[in-house]
Amino acid sequence: MRDIYEYFKPDPHRFEHCSAELTRLMDRNVVSYEVTRPWMDGGRDVLGRYRIGGVSSKIEVDFAIESKCYDINHGLGVRATSRLISRLRHRQFGVFMTTSFVQTQAYKEIVEDRHPVIVIAAKDIVDVLRKSDLNTRDKLGRWLRSTFN
Repeated sequence: MRDIYEYFKPDPHRFEHCSAELTRLMDRNVVSYEVTRPWMDGGRDVLGRYRIGGVSSKIEVDFAIESKCYDINHGLGVRATSRLISRLRHRQFGVFMTTSFVQTQAYKEIVEDRHPVIVIAAKDIVDVLRKSDLNTRDKLGRWLRSTFN
């Protein structure tokens, strides 16, 4: 996780591209995505489409990603998560992705209030990378350089 954080630390906006790719790696039902501009993005760093259903009957729904590139020891609270929650549109779900973690109170509010938000924190990112065979520092470094340069 440290390698990802250090790679994007000089320009955290570039982590938004990585969070979109990580979401696609996590779930192949992500049909498409577009990274928004770095300013005035309405609290949504990435907008995407997600497919639900099979071959004969399927629909696509919109989703939004809020990306936070922070040191592993810097937890994110209610203020950070509420920005995404407040910007979700009708029938849209959100993905809150961070290279760190979501503090207990913020996570508790997401769950208890039944917000349609998936939290992907540092440990989850590591799991996605391992399942995608990006399980060594060398493989991860090559992927970062070839995908996000």
